[in-house]
Amino acid sequence: MRVVLLADPDAPTEIAQRMARTLSARLADKSGRGRRFDVEVVSEPFTSGTEDPPTLMSRIRDRGRAENWDIVVALTDLPLHSHGRKLVVDLDHEHGLALLSLPSLGGWRLQTRARRAVEAAVLSLADSRAGKGERAGLGRLSLGPFAGRLAPVHSDPVGDEEMADLRYVASGPRGYLRLLVGMVRANRPWRLVPGLSKALAAALATGAIATVNSTVWTLAASQSTPRLVIAMVGSVALMIGWLIVDAHLWHRTVEESPEARKQAALYNISTVVTVGIGVVVCYVGLLVINWVWALFILNDRVFASFTRNPLDAPEYWTLSWFVASIATVGGALGSGLETDEAIRAAAYSKREQERRRMLQDDQDH
Repeated sequence: MRVVLLADPDAPTEIAQRMARTLSARLADKSGRGRRFDVEVVSEPFTSGTEDPPTLMSRIRDRGRAENWDIVVALTDLPLHSHGRKLVVDLDHEHGLALLSLPSLGGWRLQTRARRAVEAAVLSLADSRAGKGERAGLGRLSLGPFAGRLAPVHSDPVGDEEMADLRYVASGPRGYLRLLVGMVRANRPWRLVPGLSKALAAALATGAIATVNSTVWTLAASQSTPRLVIAMVGSVALMIGWLIVDAHLWHRTVEESPEARKQAALYNISTVVTVGIGVVVCYVGLLVINWVWALFILNDRVFASFTRNPLDAPEYWTLSWFVASIATVGGALGSGLETDEAIRAAAYSKREQERRRMLQDDQDH
């Protein structure tokens, strides 16, 4: 059987390519009936312009028919919804199709979970395509690859007008949390740090200057731990808020339905968490760099003449901590030099960037 992993560009394609290396052998071994599976990966933006599962299934079917593919498993890093529920996977046994939303698998061990989900879907579809009947195919799909202690997953009725004949959705607070973590991981927040070069340059310059400023030494030496914590939280919150407001990252919906508002809230929470993780990583990096810079540049006698405190380990730590907060504020101001596109590219996956551009265009018109 010719099995194609149709993957959105960026992270879904990377996941598909990694699993494809061993997927043929694993499928043949698990099938146990002398079957052979030829697996290939096709990377293309099949979700472009829509998040509607029936529309996506129709696109996948047309693509598979045009290329004469036996089984098509489509992977996307967009969170998909169906009738207000969080879609995990849609299957169409008649045409050998599956649509898998990767964020619904969570953020931990995503590669393993995605591989197990794809294997279960392919084996289920293969049974049906081999002429054993739809019910045989349906019976082969277990909840194991999709469910877990943190995500109650269950089957959900499919409308008569839809192509899918089997659907799994995540529900409840734990399903919501797992989807949120999956969305944050899809955005890959660790890319925010190198993606904001101008903001980082401003932060590093601010930290370097503040470290050799005697007024800053005196202020740092007079700060209590609670004040340092407040300065840290305040600077991080300022940086997060500045990036979101300045780059227009906040998602607004023109629809008034409860479902639309819930989806908007989900996207906004994922944005805050994504940007927050990136800013915290940036803060920790600034703290370490400022500490190393202070060790290299400061003189004990000069420092003591201004602060009346010896330059020991606690003073190095306090100064670096205080300077990191100052530098983060400087970085927030420096981020104003970044283009909105650069910040969005650092904060979101490619699919999410396209989705937001499409929504913005719709609102503008």
